[in-house]
Amino acid sequence: MNKTHLLASKILQGVGGEANISKLENCMTRVRVEVYDDGLLDLASLNTLEGIKGYLKQGEQHQFIVGPGAAAKVVDAMRLQLSPVRTGSGESDIARNKADAKAKYSAPMSGALRKLADIFIPLIPAFIASGLIMGIINLLKRPDIAGSIATDYPNILGLLAVFGGAVFAIMNILVGVNAARVFGGSQAMGGVMAGILSSPALAQITLFGETLQPGRGGVIAVLLVVALMCWLEKRLRQWLPESVELILNPLITTLITATLAIIILQPLGGIISDGIAHGVNIAIDKGGLLVGAILAGAFLPLVLSGLHQGLVPIHVELIQAHGSNPLLPILAMAGVGQVGAAIAVYMKTRNARLKKVIKGALPVGILGIGEPLIFGVTLPLGRPFIGACLGGAVGGALICYWKVATVITFGISGLPLALTIVSGKVMLYLAGLVITVLAGFIFTWMMGFNDPEE
Repeated sequence: MNKTHLLASKILQGVGGEANISKLENCMTRVRVEVYDDGLLDLASLNTLEGIKGYLKQGEQHQFIVGPGAAAKVVDAMRLQLSPVRTGSGESDIARNKADAKAKYSAPMSGALRKLADIFIPLIPAFIASGLIMGIINLLKRPDIAGSIATDYPNILGLLAVFGGAVFAIMNILVGVNAARVFGGSQAMGGVMAGILSSPALAQITLFGETLQPGRGGVIAVLLVVALMCWLEKRLRQWLPESVELILNPLITTLITATLAIIILQPLGGIISDGIAHGVNIAIDKGGLLVGAILAGAFLPLVLSGLHQGLVPIHVELIQAHGSNPLLPILAMAGVGQVGAAIAVYMKTRNARLKKVIKGALPVGILGIGEPLIFGVTLPLGRPFIGACLGGAVGGALICYWKVATVITFGISGLPLALTIVSGKVMLYLAGLVITVLAGFIFTWMMGFNDPEE
């Protein structure tokens, strides 16, 4: 039995066995489990499992951090050991720390914002692929790196541009489908509503003296319209006779929702969308060092409270409105500060177990996966977490001042994000990354910490 299958088996035992599992799924880094009886969870036993890097409970869902790539493998291995049911996961010292932190700092709106984020999380692989392809195009256009490839093979760059831009061509429809799933409506109808808002034929129609704008309001308008659609669809399901509900519900829902969308919700979404995009850009352009420091320095506390999930639509709106996202590189410095803080802890601590945790978490931290460092190292020690936030603030201030931006919405961070930075700003991003690591290290070294005993 390989390590993945062994971990899956141990987790399955620790959550009370197959009979105790009501739901099993995974995201990029976590095994997510819902159980019938929390009392059957053997967290003390799961706490000793190698491979579990963190734990979080949100609502009824137990989330176990196993790392990027590993989550899907562990869940697949667990499902192989089950009947057609679902399964659970474990916990560790990092696990308990994460659970306690989330319980302590969770904000009242975090649940609603998590629901909002659930609409966009399934799109992360597409955003990552798109961003990296656009980064490759930027490299190929540089004569000092790729020579004359761009001029000799323009069709190749053209195809790559199609590959990289495809997700944005259908983004509104993807968001419509996912929003309908999250809001409890028909996913096909959600896609239809988004398709109506994005239809090029709208440009041929004049209403109230104004020509309609396809795609106006971006994903904000889509979210408003699909939310209304789902509410109306559920109401009609209750009101209409069963004999005609299947036929009349989609017809009435489409006619009413689409009409209100064109007349009210899409213009409203446009106002909100423009306000968000312009507001963020003005804040970053005019705020400079101070705004960058506040955004990056406060981001990790936002992560603890769950409020960071409300930023997801803002990332998307910035790309749709301007083609670049200056917010993500600033926020990325928060995680980079954790790397510097963790290095300082590693050099100061005499605790062999803590050194082992840091050695395992540093590589993925450099690659932008910061949860193991946050919940396994800096947050439990207290002052290193503050040192990391201060280091991130230094980097965020510089990134904002230098006006560094990326061509992706969200999904990657840390060193890999450099591949998606707009042309001419890559070296500034890398400089900011190095300075942030140093700042996090220096602040943590100066502030010190209480070294845990073995």
